[in-house]
Amino acid sequence: MANLKEVRNRIASVQSTQQITKAMKMVSAAKLKRATNAIIQLRPYATKLKEILGNLSASLEGSTSPFTEERVPTKVLIVAVSSNRGLAGAFNMNVIKTTNNLIAEKYSEQLKKGNVNIVAIGKKTQDFYEKRGYNVIGNNNEVYADLSFENVTKITDAIMEGFVKGKYDRVEVVYNQFKNAAVQILTSEQLLPLPKAEEAVSVKETNVDYILEPSKEEIVTQLIPKSIKIQLYKAVLDSHASEHGARMTSMDKATENAGDLLKSLKLAYNQARQAAITTELTEIVSGAAALSG
Repeated sequence: MANLKEVRNRIASVQSTQQITKAMKMVSAAKLKRATNAIIQLRPYATKLKEILGNLSASLEGSTSPFTEERVPTKVLIVAVSSNRGLAGAFNMNVIKTTNNLIAEKYSEQLKKGNVNIVAIGKKTQDFYEKRGYNVIGNNNEVYADLSFENVTKITDAIMEGFVKGKYDRVEVVYNQFKNAAVQILTSEQLLPLPKAEEAVSVKETNVDYILEPSKEEIVTQLIPKSIKIQLYKAVLDSHASEHGARMTSMDKATENAGDLLKSLKLAYNQARQAAITTELTEIVSGAAALSG
């Protein structure tokens, strides 16, 4: 009977866990819809802004913006975008692994000299790199409490100021790009200096006729900081949607696993109960036979 009690306790525990994972899946599904709407609405704007900037930059002889200045990357800043909470499968660890691989492959010499800095957006990357002695700048964990362009821009402004003052020669961002609820694409992009437009030649050949007011130079000067802020904001929105997609998928799988475990436990419980009943019947029959004898 002790065995039966133990199995009953395990069944109750798994059922409780299954209810929790099911509730978390539903919560993440609701949050995912809002996060997906936000990133879907931003992407066309970000793409068009990048296209216009590339078109105008290609038509200029050179840019005088400090954000396009190419320097030897002796001092590097990496923005690692994760989440504040776990229970999202490998979502956070994949960002950490990608960041570590990026440092090992491109900036190992800078790391040895102590010239690799981390800006963590999310508690998971913040805690990971602080515990391992990295130079983690600031604390941006509260950005998800009120995720807005204005709040993310505060982070971007500090990064841009550091780049202009020469604190960093290159800035890269690592995040999960949202594709769908089940798929997140790990992405590493150069934020500063602003990369040259890949389609500059093809854009130039199309001869798009823009009516510009004021001059091209002034427009480009205004668009470059805007583009940088949009790029980081888009990365955070992508990561936010990816987090809820990963958590929803993870909790769905956990709910399924709990169901499978319940089936096994109930089968074990029925077998144990049947064995106990058989034993009791055997004892009764044996006792009755002894008395009759």
